[in-house]
Amino acid sequence: MAIPGNFLSESTSSMDPSISGWTPKSNCTLLMGTGGRVGDGCLTMRSVAAGEMQCRTVASYPVVAGADYQVFADASGATVPERIGIRWLTAANAEVSVSWSLTTAAASASWHRIAVTATAPATAALAQVVFSSTPAAGAVSSLLENVYLGLPVRTTGNLLTHGAEGHEQASNWPYATVTNCTIGRTSPAVQWPLDNYLGGAATAAMTVTANGDASFRCTEQPGVTPGQEYMATAYLNPPTSGSTAWIELRFYDASHAQIQATRANLAAPGTSWYRQAVSAVAPALAAFASVAFGLTGATAGQVLRTDASTITLPPELVAGSVVPYSDASFEQGVGNWTVVSGVATLGRTSPWALSIDGSYAMAVSSATTTTSVIRSGRYPIPAGNSFRTSVTMTVTAGGWTLAPGLRWYDAANVSLGLTSDVAGAAPTPGWWRLSNDFTPPVGATQVAIEWTLTATSPSSVMRMDVAAVWPALPLSEVDADDETAAVQLTLRELTPDKYLTVWRVTPDGRRVLVRGPDGLLDRVVITTNSVVFEDYEAPLGVPVYYYIEMIADGAPLATFRTTELVTISLANLNEAWLKDPGNPQRNLKLLVKAAPSWQRPIAQAEYRVRGRRNSVVLSDVRGGLEGVLTVWTRSDEERVALHWILDSGNTLLWQAMPGMGVSDMYVNVSQAEEGRVTSYAPEAWREWQLPLREADMPTSVGVAGSAGRTWQDILTEHSTWSAVLSRYATWEDVLLNRPIGG
Repeated sequence: MAIPGNFLSESTSSMDPSISGWTPKSNCTLLMGTGGRVGDGCLTMRSVAAGEMQCRTVASYPVVAGADYQVFADASGATVPERIGIRWLTAANAEVSVSWSLTTAAASASWHRIAVTATAPATAALAQVVFSSTPAAGAVSSLLENVYLGLPVRTTGNLLTHGAEGHEQASNWPYATVTNCTIGRTSPAVQWPLDNYLGGAATAAMTVTANGDASFRCTEQPGVTPGQEYMATAYLNPPTSGSTAWIELRFYDASHAQIQATRANLAAPGTSWYRQAVSAVAPALAAFASVAFGLTGATAGQVLRTDASTITLPPELVAGSVVPYSDASFEQGVGNWTVVSGVATLGRTSPWALSIDGSYAMAVSSATTTTSVIRSGRYPIPAGNSFRTSVTMTVTAGGWTLAPGLRWYDAANVSLGLTSDVAGAAPTPGWWRLSNDFTPPVGATQVAIEWTLTATSPSSVMRMDVAAVWPALPLSEVDADDETAAVQLTLRELTPDKYLTVWRVTPDGRRVLVRGPDGLLDRVVITTNSVVFEDYEAPLGVPVYYYIEMIADGAPLATFRTTELVTISLANLNEAWLKDPGNPQRNLKLLVKAAPSWQRPIAQAEYRVRGRRNSVVLSDVRGGLEGVLTVWTRSDEERVALHWILDSGNTLLWQAMPGMGVSDMYVNVSQAEEGRVTSYAPEAWREWQLPLREADMPTSVGVAGSAGRTWQDILTEHSTWSAVLSRYATWEDVLLNRPIGG
């Protein structure tokens, strides 16, 4: 599987089917090994004699001086630890320097991640990947595969820099001691998931100085917005399973004075690596945020390691839900949930037991067969006709009778009453998502989830996760935008991990797959509960609707839904759209002078038979339509835009309104001719001859863009906006993250 953004070819990265992308640099021979993770192949570097051995990529890759680059790989070595580096070269292939990773803390025969991030020196124009280890004898092997060289890989939306998240860049490592510890960088042999490229190499390591509490913090303090909820996450490696390791999300005012700290303790089941999250709403005076880590009641000499630190907005578990992440996912405890009456108790489950989101769920226990009422915190709600609530639950012991409901409050926090569903037996076995719609009373401005629970046997236990309340909006919506000739399709309440297929249906019943970010939406994995697609290939002037199908892996039947009819209009029938299916930002509306006179070529071979009047003709199938479309551009801006859409040479979509004698057609444009309409030099109009050749619909092309990439991500990666301007040639390159020389 290719690593996104990798400068290396798939063969050079995975060592399949060969190791031809690598060459010895010193004291080694290279062999094709087996037992790799990506495929069976891997690179075996074997020492000729004692001492350091090195190998490198055959090819050199262009880099931009002053820009940061990352290299990582999976390595294995039973007897000797290893390191990886970026070898910087001048344009003449002369070595400038090598930026080395930390050497793995100990040799390990299991596959483990090694990595380094470094800034290209001022004289660097090219880079190579270098792999190194130092055996004590000849015939010692180190293995390598899954290699990446490219721009630093970081979590989308992370307010912390790559240096704070990955710990791989010694020159940009913003961590400092707070209490009773020393802090440093180390590279333990951690077997990271194959396709998790965000960590697993260099880590932050806190060593406790004396018995007692110890902590350290990130010195970066990115800006935040008061009233917005934020989430901090990291992987923690505690010294013992009984250690109280924690992560803390801290907020600071405009003078960088700390004004709030929210902590989440890790309930570690062992001494491996565990992801822990903590979330909180930024208080009124908050201007900055940061993250800290520590051990409570530590012993001198104990070591806490952390990796992959982030500060992001929390995931939207259910689109539009008013329940904050801390009360919805229970990652740091039960939040604002309480037992209003009865003997039930609430607690956070042990991590990595059954849960829906994150690592934890809320456990509800009742020792006796009695009724209890549990309630969440109060949450402000927008004005609306009705609200939908859902909680995902599973019975793990005994049995329950449930009556889900919502309790409403006015602006003065006075209860306006409870609306609830009829009580019923909790479904079993497995996880169930229980959803209900309720209408708020007049004057309601806040809501709380309230469940009435009756245990049907002693010692009953139930787990709850992903609690949500949101305005009850349509499951599917369509909206035509005549200015962009596109249909916006909004899908809500999808089920993550199911497969999604979306068709556009025309009045004749013909169904065509809709294009998404990675190609046609044909059994794509759902990763969120709501999505928005823009269909730029919907026909003009024709009512269409969308058929949406969802199916679970291995399920015999699919669920489906359909939308209302929607129509894109075009006021001027003499205009037409020329669209690039994969790059809709280039789409252009043009004034048509003359439609093509079509030809349909055919390949034929003629054989003249002696003594016969008629020849024998052998024919292939007749080709598609060919002809010249004549259009006008009416301004310099239109002229530049037409050049832009033609520049790529991509297959384009030509669309006109019904009744103009042509159907929507995918075309390839050959040599285009731009002519003046008069001899008057300042005249902006141009007449274009566009030779078209009918083409098939491109099926593997996705809608270009960087999903989830925000302006905050761009600014986090650069010191100033001026640095952005110097790194990218166009704003399109900013959108697609294509730096100069990258």
